[in-house]
Amino acid sequence: MTATQERTAVLREQLVAWRRHLHMNPEVGFHEHQTSAYIEAELKKMPGLTVTRPTETSVLAVLKGSQPGRTLLLRADIDALPITEENTFEFASKNEGVMHACGHDGHTAILLGVAKLLSENPGEVPGEVRMIFQHAEEIGPGGAEELVMDTGLMDGVDLVTGLHLNSQLPAGMVAVKPGPFMASPDMLELTIQGRGGHGAHPEEAVDPIAVGAQVVTNLQHIVSRGVAALEPLVISITSFHSGTTHNVIPDRATMLGTVRSFDPELRKRAPELIERVIKGVCEAHGATYELNYEFGYRALINTDWVAEQLKAIALETVGPDHFRDAKPTMGGEDFSAYLEKAPGAYFNVGSGSDEEDSRWPHHHPRFTIDEASLETGVKMLHAAALRLTLPA
Repeated sequence: MTATQERTAVLREQLVAWRRHLHMNPEVGFHEHQTSAYIEAELKKMPGLTVTRPTETSVLAVLKGSQPGRTLLLRADIDALPITEENTFEFASKNEGVMHACGHDGHTAILLGVAKLLSENPGEVPGEVRMIFQHAEEIGPGGAEELVMDTGLMDGVDLVTGLHLNSQLPAGMVAVKPGPFMASPDMLELTIQGRGGHGAHPEEAVDPIAVGAQVVTNLQHIVSRGVAALEPLVISITSFHSGTTHNVIPDRATMLGTVRSFDPELRKRAPELIERVIKGVCEAHGATYELNYEFGYRALINTDWVAEQLKAIALETVGPDHFRDAKPTMGGEDFSAYLEKAPGAYFNVGSGSDEEDSRWPHHHPRFTIDEASLETGVKMLHAAALRLTLPA
């Protein structure tokens, strides 16, 4: 066991304590007041860190190492979700209707552990390490965008990295990939205006449910016939509301949906393709429509050479049996905002195990993590803080 592994093992109980405290006390994005106060208090116990609050509910810790080198940003997100927890363990959420259902409690505990290790051994650290405990990852346009645009957080940053626990990977597994990793999660809201009437006389009405059903079906033709097969695109209508009773044709239908892609040019084209379908269907059936389309986070595109360095770090840190090349996902992440300002890469650490019943999907009310993954996360981010370098 290396010296770093020994120090990390000593941290194990503290990592679990941090994570469980955070899990019991979740707060949603832009309201992480107790969470950020707790993080700030824990960081101030550690020597050599400069701790500030770049926004009301985010926390930044800076360590200037004893050796010359680059400036690296490490990131953990801290917000929870508006979900009622169904887990019954003793550290389940105490805040009704709010839950850490995506692993951000684990991310925060991991970065606190890295801060502790680095602060105890500044002589190991090249250059400067900034550790941002970021608010509001789950709420667009995202806390990262606010930090990048309004606080100067990225001024002078040479590299950036961060991780996400993944319940669909075995606990302790590390997965990294260069290039496109996570999609841009854009949103649409559609209202179809028809003409209400009696359910027995549809010929006297313009049925927005029938029109809306045609819209939903035809939007999938964009994916299957309007875009090249090798260009990933997802269009999902996730909410459809209309009508109040069995014998009345309503006058309107409302829909919500998500549109996900990796390619910036396809992302720009998507609203035009979508509106063309909606307009054509509505005009064919005598309905009108209103479409609101909102661009969310950018696609997360890992810098190739940073991802390759992280792969090398993983192979040495956890070994080839606990490494796999990651697959791209259509999920979104506001970590992409940091990558607009500096090269970097985002990676996954597995947190799923049958023994801990931690294979539930993210954003599920039974979501939890195998806490052994916390130690893996610390090993990876700590090694990255010491070893990530700019190309010669």
